[in-house]
This record gives sequence, C-alpha cells and structure tokens, in this order.
Amino acid sequence: MNASQENLWPAPFASKSLDATVVVPGSKSLSNRYLILAALGHRPVRLVGLLRSRDTELMMDALRSLGVRCEIDEQVDTTVTVVPPSDGRFHGGTKVFCGLAGTVMRFVPGLAMFADGPVDFDGDEQAYARPMKPVLDGLEQLGACIEYHGEEGRLPFTITPPQTVSQRVKPSVVSIDSSGSSQFISGLLLIGSRVPGGLELHHTGEKTPSLPHIRMTVADLQGSGVRANADEHARVWTAQPGAVQLPETVTVEPDLSNAAPFLGAALIAGGTVRVPHWPESTTQPGGLLPGYLEHMGAEINFPVIDGVRYCEVTGSSHINGLGDFDLTAAGEIAPSLAAILVFADAPTRMLGIGHLRGHETNRLEALVNEITRVGGDARELPDGLEIAPVPAMNLKPAEMETYADHRMATFAAMLGLKINGILIKNIATTAKTLPDFANMWTNMLA
Repeated sequence: MNASQENLWPAPFASKSLDATVVVPGSKSLSNRYLILAALGHRPVRLVGLLRSRDTELMMDALRSLGVRCEIDEQVDTTVTVVPPSDGRFHGGTKVFCGLAGTVMRFVPGLAMFADGPVDFDGDEQAYARPMKPVLDGLEQLGACIEYHGEEGRLPFTITPPQTVSQRVKPSVVSIDSSGSSQFISGLLLIGSRVPGGLELHHTGEKTPSLPHIRMTVADLQGSGVRANADEHARVWTAQPGAVQLPETVTVEPDLSNAAPFLGAALIAGGTVRVPHWPESTTQPGGLLPGYLEHMGAEINFPVIDGVRYCEVTGSSHINGLGDFDLTAAGEIAPSLAAILVFADAPTRMLGIGHLRGHETNRLEALVNEITRVGGDARELPDGLEIAPVPAMNLKPAEMETYADHRMATFAAMLGLKINGILIKNIATTAKTLPDFANMWTNMLA
C-alpha cells in the first residue's frame, strides 16, 4: 500500500437506521473568544469544557508567546486557567503562528496593539490565501504600523504597536469592509474597550456575513463587563472604554455547528441522533440548525433527561429540497446541509454564502467539485450554491478531497452514509475542531 492509499479513510456506510447519542465537544467560536477575553482581563479565568483541538491549541500557543499563561488541569484537560500579564502589556519581539485558524489570524493581531514591541505573524502556507486586510486596516486606523512580508493584506506580516500615549490617542472611529468575514468585525470589537476613547466600528459593505457570530462577540463582551452595542441596520458597533473581565469560571457550550454532521446523519441514514447539553438559547449560528433540518423533513424534539437538555433529530427516507434558501446567518454549516441536499427531492439554492470562498478553502468550489465527483449535480452561484437532485442509483463512490478543510472532511463522511465505498483523503484534518471525529462517527453507526 502506498502512502497516498494509507491516508484514505473508508467512510462507514449506514446499513441500518441510526439510534445514537453523540457528545459534541465545546464550541470553537466560544472557546477562542473566551481565551482572548481572558487574556485581556486583569485576573485569572477558569474555562470549563474548552475545546481541545488544533485551532484552540494554536490560540493558546499564540497567547503564550505574548506572555499569557494557559494552565491545563492535570485531571480534566478541557479545563484551562488563563492568567493574563500582570501589567496588561503583552510581550513584543515575538512570533505568533496562526496555522490555518481564522480566529487566531484575525483575533490575535488586535492584542499586538498592547504589546511592548513588534509582533510577527505567520501561518500555514494555505493561510496565505485567506483575506486579512480589513482587520489590519482597522488596526492601522488605530495607530498600528503593519509591515507585509508577502502579498499586502495577507500573512505573513509584522505589527508594530503605537509607541507613545499621544500616538495611542487616535480617533476611535474605524471604518472597514467586513463583507469577506464577520471575524474582521469581531477581531476589532474584542479590543474595543481597551482603545483610548473606546471604539466605534463602521462596516462599509452592503452585506454582513454570519451576523450571529458578531452577536456572539457582543454578548461575550457584555458578559466581560464591556458596554458593547450594535446598530445592525446602520452596520455600526461600539465598545465603550473600560476594563475587560470575564467571571472567575466560564463554562463553554458544545459546538452546535460541529453537531451538524451528526444530526444531519439522521436525515441521510434514517433513524434518530441526539446531542446532549443543547442550550435553550445561544449566540452560536449552529443554534439555527434544528430549524433548518425541520424544513428538510426531520422531526425535532428537545427532551430533558436527568436534567440534561437534548436536541433529538429523527429522519425518514424523504428529504425536502429547500428552493431558494438564505443561509447568510449560518454559512459555516453549509457543507453539512449540502451533503443532505445531495439526496433531496428538489433543487436548493443556498444563498448569502459567497464569503465561503475565503474560508479554509474556497468551499463553494470545493463542494461543487466533490458533489460532481460522486455523480451529483451542483454549480456555483455568485452568492451561493445550487444543488439539483440526482437519482440515488446514479451516485457513485469516489476518493474525496478534503482541501485541508475540516468541514469538507465531515461533508464527505456524510455522503458515505448513503454512497457505499467513499474514501476520504486526510480525515485527520477534522482535528481542527473535532480531534476524535473518526471514532465519534464510527461509534454513531455502531
């Protein structure tokens, strides 16, 4: 067997309907926001249920390079205590490695504003293609100096913070075009209260992708004692000047977007899948998932068992196409929905997700490639993706590419539930947010 064959993972085929409970690890989005906010505080914060994955390890390593202590509990490795620098200043003259993590490359640069010297940023070669310019333009408007070591607006680069008090008293009104990612707005808002005079942030683009992620940032800031507000109609966000401090202990919700492949599996394979600890209300875009699955024909329930609230999804053999479907609010679950819609009874046009071209890979192009590879029918739209039904007998097994993208890997695994013989290249890329995905998936079918 050659090296390339060794890296192929046979996606399990669902020979019978499912009846499974899947425990999903902590939210990546919340984990990395809490790590940043804890680092900006003035006393230690204990984070319980923190996701331990490549993205959160990269975030903790980035914070450590800036002088923040991240202490992992010896008994429970998902409990991490974050100890910020005692004087509130981060270490300069250091290097931050971002990997391929959007939250690291777009949230950590703001911390360099409060460093005692220049900070270098680099990442995986694939990260050089991910847009960065709006958040860096914002930092320049706040007085930072950005030196690019490659293409302007991309990794790698060096941030030199404002050096004097007079330099730091810059106008706190910042204007950027965040059409490419909500993370540009979040990255600036997270440091807004530490900017002299606070921050008034204007988004100049016509559309705001992933608004729930920005609402999550605002809610987390408010939970840290920051007076943060949003005028979404005017596309203006504000953070009043003041201290940032999370409570002494914070518990991380499960990652509801990472629940999408498992709950979606119930529609593809039939049967029931449950995820425990589902919150009654949440700022996670994945909280919209049950409603989307219900539109596709799933039965949704939220039973409470022994005090724990579950999301329970039951699918039959029929999947509804969605017609024109606006997915602006939750684009990150588009790959999981696309896998389900390959088997739907009518076409779907997922709209409002043009920004997925700037994710870990160009997800729209990748989804079209992989759906076509198995004999499906999909095409890119200017702002989304169209999937048309194809008779199941016309779908065929294939070796699926993952493009170093965790959501493309889980997408391929979902197709494998109903297309026997799917092989997935580099299933290990799921470690970005789901380190034990392969075992979790196999156990779900068992």
